Amino acid sequence: EEPKLKYERLANGVTEILQKDAASCMTVHDKFLALGTHFGKVYLLDIQGNITQKFEISSVKINQISLDEGGEHVGVCSEDGKVQVFGLYTREGFHENFDCPIKVVALHPQFSRSNNKQFVTGGNKLLLYERNWLNRWKMMSLHEGEGIITNIKWRANLIAWANNVGVKIYDISTKQRITNVVRDNMSLRPDMYPCSLCWKDNCTLIIGWGTSVKICVVKERDPSEMRDLPSRYVEIVSAFDMEFYICGLGPLADQLVTLYYVKEDEEEFRARPRLDIIQPLPETCEEISSDALTVRQFQENECRDYRLEHSEGESLFYIISPKDIVVAKERDQDDHIDWLLDKKKYEEALMAAEISFKNIKRHDKIGMAYINHLVERGDYDAAARKCQKVLGKNMDLWENEVYRFKTIGQLKAISQYLPRGDLRLRPAIYEMILHEFLKSDYEGFAMLIREWPGELYNNLTIVQAVCDHLKKDPTNRTLLTTLAELYTYDQRYDKALEIYLKLRHKDVYQLIHKHNLFSSIEDKIVLLMDFDKEKAVDMLLDNEDKISVCVPGYQIGHLPCLYLHKLFKRDHHKGQNYHERQISLYAEYDRANLLPFLRDSTHCPLEKVYVCICRMGNCRRALQMIMEELGDVDKAIEFAKEQDDAELWEDLISYSIDKPPFITGLLNNIGTHVDPILLIYRIKEGMEIPNLRDSLVKILQDYNLQILLREGCKKILVADSLSLLKKMHRTQKRGVRVDEENICESCHTPILPSDTAKNFSVVVFHCRHMFHKECLPSPGMVQFCNICSAKRRGPGSGILEMKK
Repeated sequence: EEPKLKYERLANGVTEILQKDAASCMTVHDKFLALGTHFGKVYLLDIQGNITQKFEISSVKINQISLDEGGEHVGVCSEDGKVQVFGLYTREGFHENFDCPIKVVALHPQFSRSNNKQFVTGGNKLLLYERNWLNRWKMMSLHEGEGIITNIKWRANLIAWANNVGVKIYDISTKQRITNVVRDNMSLRPDMYPCSLCWKDNCTLIIGWGTSVKICVVKERDPSEMRDLPSRYVEIVSAFDMEFYICGLGPLADQLVTLYYVKEDEEEFRARPRLDIIQPLPETCEEISSDALTVRQFQENECRDYRLEHSEGESLFYIISPKDIVVAKERDQDDHIDWLLDKKKYEEALMAAEISFKNIKRHDKIGMAYINHLVERGDYDAAARKCQKVLGKNMDLWENEVYRFKTIGQLKAISQYLPRGDLRLRPAIYEMILHEFLKSDYEGFAMLIREWPGELYNNLTIVQAVCDHLKKDPTNRTLLTTLAELYTYDQRYDKALEIYLKLRHKDVYQLIHKHNLFSSIEDKIVLLMDFDKEKAVDMLLDNEDKISVCVPGYQIGHLPCLYLHKLFKRDHHKGQNYHERQISLYAEYDRANLLPFLRDSTHCPLEKVYVCICRMGNCRRALQMIMEELGDVDKAIEFAKEQDDAELWEDLISYSIDKPPFITGLLNNIGTHVDPILLIYRIKEGMEIPNLRDSLVKILQDYNLQILLREGCKKILVADSLSLLKKMHRTQKRGVRVDEENICESCHTPILPSDTAKNFSVVVFHCRHMFHKECLPSPGMVQFCNICSAKRRGPGSGILEMKK
């Protein structure tokens, strides 16, 4: 997981100090650091560790340094009992030598104010020093008798200190001690495992001692419960044990930073100290992060040699050991991005940089690093896709990347993502990519031509390159289509139209409409119709003002029926000159629409109309048109004779029975097809029929002629039948040659036995089919050839039987 803190050594002047001396304590202010050493010196350092001031306090170890909130006064105590309090910018000060080591000193946080000139010291007693109105220091003992005081922390009006027994809190405003938190593990030596104190805020004290952590909150007591009790009390809100020994504590928002001293085995092998971030819970804690710190000479350090100090202004934590000072700070967005880059999570790093672009300081090249990583990995398409986001409007970077992709042979990968809007690369770049596609990928080349605006490259150069390739492959459809598109962009529409027509390409219609090329297609209409009739016809009809209807007139023999059909649907009178021809076109190509056309058209010859209706199978309708619209009885009779349909004759008689001229025509012509009696019986009495006598005479003559014809035909039939019968009799009386080449039609073996001396029996039919007698189904019963009977052929009858 990603660490929560980052670390760096405090160097510069600190390095020089710790080479000759050892750190014993350090106090942190927002503006500077105060470092105490084992040789009794106090150094004031800037945040980078550079020495700004040096004080010779003692010849022995400095135990504690205290600063007020303003950073104007310093309190120092040492192992030889010296205590000094002095101003960094004033001459005021306090100097005192005690007869015992002073382990800790703490200034009032507002020491700079005249009414807060107070500080406390801790040795075998807790002493409060306060300067009175006479400018003299007054001392008061706050606590004694429980061993050496090892730690003091002063926050607002509360002083917390630790001795051998536990931790106490004193309220300086009420001059009352308000709590006593007993030490849990009394077996640990307090000088070897000192107590760590830390105020999280004005009311929350964090105590770490041995492996135990307690979080105490100072609360106001209810006035009704006070009696003789202090006005405040302490509630322990969280208490839990840790795995290792605590060397220091520091708050981090609602979490806790803890410095541990680690013993890995019973022989007290000293491991690297650990700095953990934990989330306190009422009875336990949750580990957020844990880091083992490699401090100099950690193998020689004890628990008491480590300290943790923190800066309240920033989330800075200083890990102090005798020979090293390490600064831990919260990782910022730059550090987060560094970690992502180390883990090769470039996508997340780039996203994080975009979100926090105002706060990052050193990651302006994440995108390029990501692209380089993708290229190295061989993910060229992803790398090219990221170029859009990373390179943005920097045309120089774009050109560099294009040439890099060319070098590695991946121009195709980056082609889809090149700038093509207001910001563009040099035309040579686009032409180079088009040439690359033209060498190996015609489809990709065609796609780029369609997607890229023509202004990106020199059109004439690309046209020439395509023409050169077409010389090698003149029928390549992809190249021809692309060339047409290039011609279109170059406004050479005639060449584009020629190619589209050659390819029978559907875009030809869009080209004609878009660029108004109707005048160029008058001699190409048949070709257009040939590969898309519907579009061609719609285009012709929609643009009659640009393409005259008479234009296809000379091509009428080739014009599909569809054009005239749609023209007729729009206007029944347009194209009337072609209506007669249109009948045959409908009959050949579109019979379903012929009848509606014949019904609606007023420009078709009637003779053509009734012939077509008849051919369509509606003979009665055709006869009706002849009789009603033409009124021509001769044509009606001729039509009925041609069809030779009794129902048509019945219709003709029914229509004519009340029309004397029609009856005359029927009487003159009906005799050879219909019995005239049927007509004569239906004539009403009293009807005057012109030329009735002549018509009746003709009927009788026709009847006599029919009788004579029948008698003549009968005589001829009888004579022919007798002649054929005699011929058949002579034929069947002839013998049939049977030799060894003939085979039995049943068993397919020679009809004659190989030994003719033996008896055999053969059956030969008049149809010349031969069988062994024993091969027939019923040798004595069969009268006809099985083969010819199956085929229903007459000549197979009769039997010739040959025996020996």
